[in-house]
Amino acid sequence: MFLTRGPLPLAPLWERFFAGGDRRRFSVYVHSTPGYRPDFPPESVFYRRQVPSQVTRWGETSMCDAERRLLANALLDPGNERFVLLSESCVPLTAFPAAYAYLTRSHHSFVGAFDDPGPHGRGRYRAGLAPEIRRHQWRKGAQWFELARDLAVDVVADGRYYPKFKEHCRPPCYVDEHYLPTVLSLVAPARIANRTVTWVDWSRGGAHPATFGAGDVDEAFLGRITNTTTTTGRPCMYNGQPAEVCFLFARKFAPSALDPLLALAPKMLGYG
Repeated sequence: MFLTRGPLPLAPLWERFFAGGDRRRFSVYVHSTPGYRPDFPPESVFYRRQVPSQVTRWGETSMCDAERRLLANALLDPGNERFVLLSESCVPLTAFPAAYAYLTRSHHSFVGAFDDPGPHGRGRYRAGLAPEIRRHQWRKGAQWFELARDLAVDVVADGRYYPKFKEHCRPPCYVDEHYLPTVLSLVAPARIANRTVTWVDWSRGGAHPATFGAGDVDEAFLGRITNTTTTTGRPCMYNGQPAEVCFLFARKFAPSALDPLLALAPKMLGYG
């Protein structure tokens, strides 16, 4: 599921990734700016895969509304069992068969959730969320999730927690960073892995992670990402065991990164 403002500049890389998979094993859904009309050829995996969309803005509830809209459309296909949220700046770090096996064999959904006692964590809690959610239950995590079907159904059908978030979680409280981590930690704590499968680099500081362009992408860079086996300072766990593979996707990549990614993908990422 791609949540994008408009074009998908890295689509050629995704086309190569999906070319390694059986089309019966995946479906693509794109939520973009209303009025945007992509020009993908009929043979593309992105051809006519847009869902009905509405305007979304960073930091607003509309972002999470779009995520739920993507989930609702993807759930209409009874064959869909795992649901991955991606952006136009995401890239796949492994071949499709490996990613498919990793997700379908997992006992958990990949949603990050941690307790941040500081101003950007518990400091964003709003008293109006009580009694459904108390301050000590407040969690934070990455927006980019992966959900099993039953949890996706619960998220789309949620009429208890989500209305409270829409009413009370306004900037500097951000629904996309707190809703899923908090609610799933409450209702299904044993079902989530407390980590994401999408790598990002927050080391440069600021409200957004680092963006990587053509000058950043080389063998050493991709090797570092694909060999990373820790997240938030802890070893990645997979089905109760330390994981040799931690991340399946990565962001944020600028359009200029496309050519070096295409050149390096066969050697470094296993597809293309």
